[in-house]
Amino acid sequence: MDVNVQVRRPLKPKVLLWVDVSYHDMQEIDQIQSIPDLESVLCRVFHIDIPEPRRGVLLELHVQTVLFCRENRFNREQTSALLSIVKCMHQANTETSLSNMEQCFEFFSELLLCHSVRRPPFSINLFNSAEVTRILKYIHSTYIRHYNLYKYIFTPQVRLDLSLTYSGMLEEEDIVLEDTAVPDMEKVMEKESEELRYENQGIETQAPSTTGLDVEVTTPGSKSELRAMIQQEVREELVRVSGQLEERLKESADHLNSALASLQPSLQGNK
Repeated sequence: MDVNVQVRRPLKPKVLLWVDVSYHDMQEIDQIQSIPDLESVLCRVFHIDIPEPRRGVLLELHVQTVLFCRENRFNREQTSALLSIVKCMHQANTETSLSNMEQCFEFFSELLLCHSVRRPPFSINLFNSAEVTRILKYIHSTYIRHYNLYKYIFTPQVRLDLSLTYSGMLEEEDIVLEDTAVPDMEKVMEKESEELRYENQGIETQAPSTTGLDVEVTTPGSKSELRAMIQQEVREELVRVSGQLEERLKESADHLNSALASLQPSLQGNK
C-alpha cells in the first residue's frame, strides 16, 4: 500500500484554447444530441479510461459542461476552452488527498481571467463580463458545492494509524512471577489462623515477613482502565479536530461566496 500523500503543487494558469478539444472534435460534439453518444465522444476526446463509478462521475461533469455551454449559446472556441478549464480544475482537486478547495477556486478564477482579458500572449478575451459571471455561478453551484464528494471519489482515503507506547509498563504476557516470589498458600493459611487465635486470646503479635521479597502487585483492571482513559482522550481529541475542520470548511465556503461578488468588478477594471 502506498503510504505517501502527494502535496499541493503550485498551479500556473495558461490559455487552453484547442488544447484538449480540437476544432474537429467540437464539430462532432455540436452534431450530437443524445447523451450516450455525447458521453462516448467525450470519453474518447479526454482519454477517460478509469473504472466505475469514477468514469461515470467524470463523464457527467463534462456532459453537464457541454449542456451549460449550449444553454448559454457559447461558440465552439468558448466551449472548448471551458471544457479544458473544468478539466484542469478537477485535476488540481484530485491530485492530492489534502484539502485545497480555496486553491482550486483561485486557480479556476485565474484560468477564467486568462480567457476574458485581452493581453496577448498571456490571455485572450474569449468571454465577456456577463459570461464570466454566469460561468462562476455555474461552477460554484455545481463543482465547488460538491467539492468534498469529488475529493472522496477520486483521491485515496488517508487513515491515521495511532499507536501509543508507554515506558515502564509491561504487557500482560510479560508479567511473569518467579516461583520463589509466590508464597506457599498452606503456610499463609496456617499463619493467619495462628494470628487469629492469638488475637482471640488478647495477645498482640507482629506479622512476620512471608518471603523477604518486595512484590509489587498490579491488579488486572489497572491496565484496562488506563486503556479506557486513553481511548476516551483520543475520542475527545478527534471530536475537537472534526469541529475545527467543519469550521474551516464553512469559512472557505464563505470566502468563495465573497470571491464571486468581488471578481466581476476586477474583470471590468482590467478590460
